[in-house]
Amino acid sequence: MTNALEPVKVGTITAANRVFMAPMTRNRATPDGRATDIMVDYYTQRSGAGLIVTEGIQPSLVGQGYISTPGLHNAEQVAAWRAVTDAVHAAGSTIFAQIMHTGRVGHPLLTGLTPVAPSPVAAPGVTYTAEGPKDNGVPRELTEEEILRTIEDHATAARNAVEAGFDGVEIHSANGYLLQQFLSDNVNLRTDRWGGSVDNRVRFPVQVVKAAVSAIGAERVALRISPGNTDLGIVESDPAGLYATLLSALSDLPLAYVHMRETGERDLTRKMRAAWPGMFVLNPLYDEYAPHVVVAEVLGEDIADAVALGRPYLANPDLVTRLRTEGPYNTADPKSFYGGDATGYTDYPTVTPA
Repeated sequence: MTNALEPVKVGTITAANRVFMAPMTRNRATPDGRATDIMVDYYTQRSGAGLIVTEGIQPSLVGQGYISTPGLHNAEQVAAWRAVTDAVHAAGSTIFAQIMHTGRVGHPLLTGLTPVAPSPVAAPGVTYTAEGPKDNGVPRELTEEEILRTIEDHATAARNAVEAGFDGVEIHSANGYLLQQFLSDNVNLRTDRWGGSVDNRVRFPVQVVKAAVSAIGAERVALRISPGNTDLGIVESDPAGLYATLLSALSDLPLAYVHMRETGERDLTRKMRAAWPGMFVLNPLYDEYAPHVVVAEVLGEDIADAVALGRPYLANPDLVTRLRTEGPYNTADPKSFYGGDATGYTDYPTVTPA
């Protein structure tokens, strides 16, 4: 575990170790998108991570796709996040805000607004609202003017994140949300400069990243991708080629890192690692293996410069301590993943280091 516990540069800051906390939606924010006291506790407990990446934070009201998720698009939300970042920094860790626009995922009962997307293609499944689950409807196709405004919304959210004390932002272009919807074959049916060819389909995520870079600097901006991911009905016919084009278009920017959620074969991961010249973070497939085995494998084989873990951090606030001793590990309780109180959120037990 020596390599995992060594410091690593993330843009202009130094993370204490290479075991990062992956972003996980937990639905504990207020109805108007403010971080809460229990969220302060949750993130502070996990400050042993070299870098914490927050749950997805909407950059605008129409970008909200789930109930009780936080935002970064007004002054009250910025002020509420400051309590989180101050506590995490006091505990010795670093923290990036993940900026997540859900696009066609959502429902008017959440926001009063019709969800938007590159094309009017409905997402499969339902959205959970205060009135219960509702079928996802057909989203409204973004106009050219609205696309440009959405790009600026991400830049504004990045500025707000810095004002709130975050060390940087991670732009979410994965898991079936808006940026990946523009990348996809089946959701992006546009025939203008934002759709059609691969070069056109990568244009929106590229412009979002560049706008965030212009707002706060490349060293404070990261990108999350999930090549080949089929969440929320996404289809990508040639993920290797698509994401090689995307990363090539951003390769001249000294981004803090690229963060890949591994959803397919390890060979695809290696191709993405080779395609990106800067820091590469991997959120690996690990369901069948103990966290220390996964971390050692990824870093030992030089598949990534750092490893981002989700559920292990959810259930083990002191995960880095447990990695040193190769366990034991708490088991995450799926019933408390989304919404609720402290149960399954801030009440997982810790161990005392020897």
